Order: sequence, then structure tokens, then C-alpha cells
Amino acid sequence: MGAFLTRLAVEGRVSASTQSQALSALLFLYRELLGMSPEWLDDVVRAKRSLRVPVVLSRGEVVRLLSRMQGREWLMASLLYGSGLRLMEVIRLRVKDVDFERWEITVRSGKGNKDRHTMLPSKLAEPLRRQMEDARVEHARDLEAGFGSVWLPNALARKYPNAGEDWVWQYVFPASRRSKDPRTGIERRHHLDEKVLQAAVKRARVEAGIPKPVTCHTLRHSFATHLLESGADIRTVQELLGHRDVKTTQIYTHVLNRGAGGVLSPLDR
Repeated sequence: MGAFLTRLAVEGRVSASTQSQALSALLFLYRELLGMSPEWLDDVVRAKRSLRVPVVLSRGEVVRLLSRMQGREWLMASLLYGSGLRLMEVIRLRVKDVDFERWEITVRSGKGNKDRHTMLPSKLAEPLRRQMEDARVEHARDLEAGFGSVWLPNALARKYPNAGEDWVWQYVFPASRRSKDPRTGIERRHHLDEKVLQAAVKRARVEAGIPKPVTCHTLRHSFATHLLESGADIRTVQELLGHRDVKTTQIYTHVLNRGAGGVLSPLDR
């Protein structure tokens, strides 16, 4: 087995994450099913983890991208860029976690199962209020039809049986139709499918003629980079992004607005 994992790295040239996935499967087999402790583990040649510089849009490219979007998808993409949210963080956003008084969004159970606070851009306040009002009207219709109970995390439904019907727990971006929860068989309105936003961003990139591979996460990368360009403290950016280690945030110092290393070429001096 050790030779197999080594061959993956040396001959197959797989990524470190692919080799780790294979290793985890083999460890589960040996330890949990066979009840053995693998002796070949120390001899495995590990694939090296690559350090990739993230794709970042210029401010002008962000404007062009968002200008090709509209409505709900524009608002979600604007939150990715304006608040530094991950794709699923904006998709799973609930009404109770938007604070218009403090201009703040609370991200619940983000990466690493951590909560954090990030900014709510003032330019998005009114569009977000309108989106939430539309969601409230739809929620009222669901209640009238005998539905309207949303999925609750961490067994809260057992602790607070009626909380699922409460407006504050509803998704800001609900799905266009109800569906049956495969785990319980209960018909309810879940959050919007993330593929809707992914497809909208892809279309906008093509229409805007941006010659870069743009995904939803690119807007989060751009959020961090543009904050640092504006003089924001890296520790503050780390907290807004929810990074455990500041070293993860430091990758954005490599893509600041003056090209490689953030310095001027001698030809431009």
C-alpha cells in the first residue's frame, strides 16, 4: 500500500489533496475494518502541496462583471464581493443574521464550523431589504398553505418545535419552489441552489469579456485584495474572512495592485 501511495505522487503526479484522500481511505480500511496498524505509513513519499496565487479581479473588472447581472443573482454576487462571503455562506444566509442597525452580517458555522462577523455594505441595504420582503411574502403564502417550516441546524427543531416557522429563521434567498427533505420527507422551502449563482457569474464573465477564470470565490479573493490595497490592517481582513491563521490571509499581499511583489518596475520609474 505504501508503494501504491508513493507511485501516486511520483509517477501519477497527483495533488497532495488527492493523495491524502487515498491515504485516508486506506487508513480507514486498515484501522476500522481490518483492525491493523499500517507499518508502511512512514515510508510513503508525500505529494507536495502547491501554493497557488488566487485569481483577483481589478476594481474595474468587478464593476463590469456585476453590471452584467441583475436582481437576486446581482445581490448575491455583490455580497460575495462586498462582504467577503463564501458561496455557501451567502446561499445559507438567514434573516436573523442580517443586522441593518450595526451594518453587520453574522456568518454561522462557516468553514471550520466557526461563527464570525463581517461588514454589510450600505449600498446593499435597500436591495437586501427588498429581497427579504419578497421572501417574507413568500413565507406567508407557505404558512397559509400549511407549510413554511424551514430546516433548523443542531437539533434546534426538537428543542424549539415552532421555531422553524418563525420568520427570523427563514433563508434570505429561498428556493423558487418547495421540495421534500430527503432526510425527513417533510415538504419545505430550502435555500436557493448554489448552481444558480455559479451559472450567473459564469455568464456575466463571458458577457463582460473578462479574460480570467472567474468563479464565485474570485469575488471573495477580490474583496480581500482590495481591502489590503486600501490600507486595511491584515489582522482585520483575517477576521472578516474567518481565516484561522494570518498566513492564509498573507497570500493576498502577493496580488496587490502593482503587479508582482507590489513594487514598480524600474522601467516605470
